[in-house]
Amino acid sequence: MKSKFVAGISLAIMAAGFIATLFIPTSTGQLIAQGGFEAGLVGGIADWFAVTALFRHPLGIPIPHTSLLLKNKDRIVQSLISSMENELLNKDSIKNKLKQWHLLRAATKGLAKLLRKRSNRIAVLDAATELVRGLPIDKVVPSIRNALSEYARGLNVKPIAQSAVSYAMDRRMDEKALDYALTKASDWVERPDTAYMLGKLASEKLSSVNVRGFMGFAVQAISGFMSEEKLGAILQGMIASAIHDLRDPNNAHRDSIVKEIRDQLVMLANDDEKLTRLNTVIEQAIASNEGEQWIASMVDKARTLLLTKLEAEKASGGQAVFRAYRGAVRLAGGNEEAVARWEDRLLNGVLHAVESNHYRIGGLVKENLDRMDDKTLIAMLEDKVGNDLQWIRVNGALCGFAIGIVLSLFQL
Repeated sequence: MKSKFVAGISLAIMAAGFIATLFIPTSTGQLIAQGGFEAGLVGGIADWFAVTALFRHPLGIPIPHTSLLLKNKDRIVQSLISSMENELLNKDSIKNKLKQWHLLRAATKGLAKLLRKRSNRIAVLDAATELVRGLPIDKVVPSIRNALSEYARGLNVKPIAQSAVSYAMDRRMDEKALDYALTKASDWVERPDTAYMLGKLASEKLSSVNVRGFMGFAVQAISGFMSEEKLGAILQGMIASAIHDLRDPNNAHRDSIVKEIRDQLVMLANDDEKLTRLNTVIEQAIASNEGEQWIASMVDKARTLLLTKLEAEKASGGQAVFRAYRGAVRLAGGNEEAVARWEDRLLNGVLHAVESNHYRIGGLVKENLDRMDDKTLIAMLEDKVGNDLQWIRVNGALCGFAIGIVLSLFQL
């Protein structure tokens, strides 16, 4: 400690000067110098005693009213805590400073500055990857299943069914469904094995028809005259022709079929009993083991897809992170009222945290001070304020020297 060394040197100079004047022949100059060094020595020793008495017993002697800091440690700590809580870091000063900072805007700017660095974007993606990879599917799936079951239990299917029917009709999905069915039927009818199957079925039915009289004779004649291949070809052509006609938008039979489809859909969308059963089926399907397995597979697929996207984004430098953040900020910036609400919420949250944990400041200070033994505490205090206190000793010696000279002159 440089100041402590200087203080010791000043005291040594005063002592050496005083001793030297004892061996100098008596004269006016000797008396004046001796008075100065004597007073400087007394002042230096007195200030050394005063400074030392703050931290420890001078020369290890338990003189009353010394080692003041250790004797008043608890009171000093309490005063320090009280000053920090009520003056230096009081609640009102913290609140006022927080209000001036505009926390949300400051946090937005700070986060934007951080995300401009590639390493920070990669760190965000790494954290997201670890979070997704560590997702416990066996614990997440039951929660998702219970949530879906609860949602299905309280779901009113009727408005959804009515909206779906209206949506389908507005976009003529019923006609598209009919055209799809006709296309598949046409493909089936045109197959060679279909003609054979139709002929065989027709032949079997004609043989089993029990009709008497002329009609029966005619049926038997037709059955015996035509082979299964001919009957199949005739039926195949008839069905293909009928399908072709039904594809015509102006066909009356097509309009009748479409109208019937629409009527059935409307009736289904308003059938409370069937919709209730449908709701029950959905709920049971979700709650079943198969439903749980399906949810688990979907979650696993989603996790795999997300991990793939994250790895690809890390390889490209994580620009999507900054773009997503910037887009969110722009979206929020367009709504000043929403920004003000979030600013107030954030400020209120921080203020509540300060209000709830303000007492911890003093507790933390006291806890840290209580951990220190007396030697460590004194060393810390001497390191922080000892330098300035040592200059008191230097000033005491110099001031005493000056006053000693003045008193010596006065005495002469």
